[in-house]
Amino acid sequence: MNKNTFFFLFFICSIIYVEAQVKYEIFQSEKLRDKRELKIQLPRGYNPDSNKTYPLFLVLDGDYMFEAVAGNTDYFSYWEDMPDALVVGLNQSGTRFDDCMYSQMSSLPSETGAVFFEFLGMELIPYLERNFNAGTFRVAVGHGSTANFINYYLLKPNPIFQGYISISPELAPNMLNYIPEVLGKTESKIFYYLANTKEDIGSIVEMTNALNTDLQSVSNPNVNYKFDSFEVTSHYGVPTHAIPSAIENMFKVFQPISRKEYKEVIVELDDSPVTYLEDKYKTIYDLYGIRKEILVNDFKAISAAIEKNELFEDYDRLSKLAKKDYPESLLGGYYEGRFLEETGKPKKALKAYQAAFDLEEIAGITKDDVLIRVETIKEDFGL
Repeated sequence: MNKNTFFFLFFICSIIYVEAQVKYEIFQSEKLRDKRELKIQLPRGYNPDSNKTYPLFLVLDGDYMFEAVAGNTDYFSYWEDMPDALVVGLNQSGTRFDDCMYSQMSSLPSETGAVFFEFLGMELIPYLERNFNAGTFRVAVGHGSTANFINYYLLKPNPIFQGYISISPELAPNMLNYIPEVLGKTESKIFYYLANTKEDIGSIVEMTNALNTDLQSVSNPNVNYKFDSFEVTSHYGVPTHAIPSAIENMFKVFQPISRKEYKEVIVELDDSPVTYLEDKYKTIYDLYGIRKEILVNDFKAISAAIEKNELFEDYDRLSKLAKKDYPESLLGGYYEGRFLEETGKPKKALKAYQAAFDLEEIAGITKDDVLIRVETIKEDFGL
C-alpha cells in the first residue's frame, strides 16, 4: 500500500468515525421563536433501542466548547474513569449576549435571558430525553458569561443539573451571595467545579477568588466542590485545563480503586473491605443512575486487603459478588475456596476449588493457582 493510499483510507475512516459519533441538528424552538444549532456526541456503541441511559453534558458556548468536552468525556470513558456520556453543545455564536441577559437589580435572568433559561430547562432537555437515552445525571458546562448563567439552575428547588462546570465565570454581582447560600442548604447531591486563570481580567479573578473563599467554608456533605486557579493560560485557553480536572473530580468514585486508595484507605479500614466495595458501587448507582459491573481490578484490590489483614471470613461475601458479576469465571469459586480453607472446612474448600477449575481464568488467577490450593489442602489434611 503506497503512502497516498494509506492517508486517503485514514482520512475516510476518520470521517466515518466522526459521523458515527457526532450528529448535527437544527432545533426549532417555540419559546425562542428561533432555530438553534446543536452538536450531539453519542457514546461509543450507542444503541437507541437499548434501555441503557447515559449522563448528559449540556455545553453552552457549544460553537467552541463542545469539542473540548466531547473529547475529554470520550477519553475518560474509554479508560473507564467515567461512564459513557451523551454530550450536547448549543451554538451561541451571535446570541450569547441576549441569552445571558440578567437584571442589574436582582442579578437573575431577565427579558431574553429569562426566555433562554426556560428554553433550556423546559424545552431542550425534555427534547433530549425523548429522543436520546439521556439519564438523570446532568452536567452543565459554561465559560465566561455562560459559566455565570448555569448557576441559575442551581438556585431552583430540585435543580435539573447535578453537576456544574463553571470556568472563568463573569459573575453577576449577587451570585457571590446566592451560590454559597444555596450550596450550604441544598439537600441534593451537587458537584460544583470552579476555575479561573491568573490571566483573566481583574474582575473575573477577583470575583471567582471571592466566591472560592466563601465556598471553601461551606460545610455540606451533599456538596462536592473543587476549585482550580491556573497560572499560565489565557481566558480562552483555560477550558482545556479545567475540563479534564472537573471530569476527573466529578467521577472519582466511578474510577477503579487506585494504589493510593488501597494503601491509604482500604487497608486501614476498621470495617470490612467488602462493605467498602459494596458501598462504592451503590454510590455509583445513587449518583449516576448506573448499575456498574464490579471491575476485576476492584475485586483484586479487596482480595489483597483481605489477605493482608487476614479477614478471611470476608471472602464469603466477596465470592457471592464475584459469582454474580462473573459467573463464567473461576473468581467466585476461588474466593469461596479461600473462605472455606481458612475457616476450617478443608473438604468443602476442596470441592469449591475443583468446581472453579472448570471455569475461565480471570484477574491473574489461573487454573494452576487453583491446583496449588487443591494440592496444599490434600497434603495438609491428608485428603
